[in-house]
Amino acid sequence: MEHISVDKLHDLLPNMGPDDLILDVRTEEEFEEAHIKGARNQNHEDVEDIADELKKYKNVYVHCKMGGRAQKAAETLEGAGLTNIICVSQGGMQRWMDMGWEAE
Repeated sequence: MEHISVDKLHDLLPNMGPDDLILDVRTEEEFEEAHIKGARNQNHEDVEDIADELKKYKNVYVHCKMGGRAQKAAETLEGAGLTNIICVSQGGMQRWMDMGWEAE
């Protein structure tokens, strides 16, 4: 599994297409407060429920607030047989907001 920083995710964002997905695995409440534009929310404890659906993407970038829940979710998805998972394990939404990057 590939690991990237949230800074790298920010750099990749302008070139992402419909076959790329940012999966925010924070709680629904955290997601509603602020999230990366176009991101999908699925609590880290329930990611296996959407594993089959995620197989259609070229890349699924899994992130959370700091990196811990993203790591757990990414491991769960990899265990479910997905090979398109990229874990944003260095930083997360906390750093995104600290940097003042665009959020919805």
